[in-house]
Amino acid sequence: MSNNARDLLADLDLALSLANLADEISLQRYQALDLVVETKPDATPVTDADKAVEMAIRSQLAKARPLDLIVGEEFGTPDSLAGKFYWVIDPIDGTKNYLRGVPTWATLIGLVDPKGEVVVGVVSAPALNRRWWAATGMGAKTQFGSSIKSIHVSKVSKLGDCSLSHSDLIGWGGLKEKFIAVQDKIWRTRGHGDFWSHMLVAEGAVDIAVEPSLSLWDMAALDVIVREAGGSFTNITGESGPHGGSAISSNKILHKEFLEVLK
Repeated sequence: MSNNARDLLADLDLALSLANLADEISLQRYQALDLVVETKPDATPVTDADKAVEMAIRSQLAKARPLDLIVGEEFGTPDSLAGKFYWVIDPIDGTKNYLRGVPTWATLIGLVDPKGEVVVGVVSAPALNRRWWAATGMGAKTQFGSSIKSIHVSKVSKLGDCSLSHSDLIGWGGLKEKFIAVQDKIWRTRGHGDFWSHMLVAEGAVDIAVEPSLSLWDMAALDVIVREAGGSFTNITGESGPHGGSAISSNKILHKEFLEVLK
């Protein structure tokens, strides 16, 4: 398949099938008494389920899209991504929740084009019985059980009326006090965390979600889903896309004002 004649619908179907495979593996190991947990060099945990899910996805992609590259949290990034389509995999986003039996975790699968734009994204949270997906120009959808519907961001237009979601206060550095202060200016703050915050933005249930320190695999799938739902996705300095090391997703209306408050 050439880079100039990409069938995004076929790529989306493939991503959804990969999510099915991931769900089967991750649910089988969820709350298993013999779950193997290790500590990575960055002091974050990884389970045998994380590794098994990523290995299974990589194996299927090698067969279905042999010309594409793969970026994964557990098994690395190619030396160069230039001029290629590449898949971005977070086998289990929310590993700490996963290993403690908290159901808020998901497999994130994104496809990035040679220009660096995410064109397909799937977020699958089987313990919540939820899934979200999007592809460029096709809108965003969610599935709860057997029910599938299109989703769109909210229309809240005032910061004082908005609901904001975040993960915690770790990683904010010099912006920590500003982030705490902004919470006095808004209607409601909740710490849903990880993928969940941004999918709530895409659904219109939350108006802004923010995380100060993330990797590409944490964000790629989220980016296209939020944008196709009508929202904005940038880092905390306003750079569009998932490549800036942090994330703010919003209903677009509030994005500029929230960025200014953080500055």
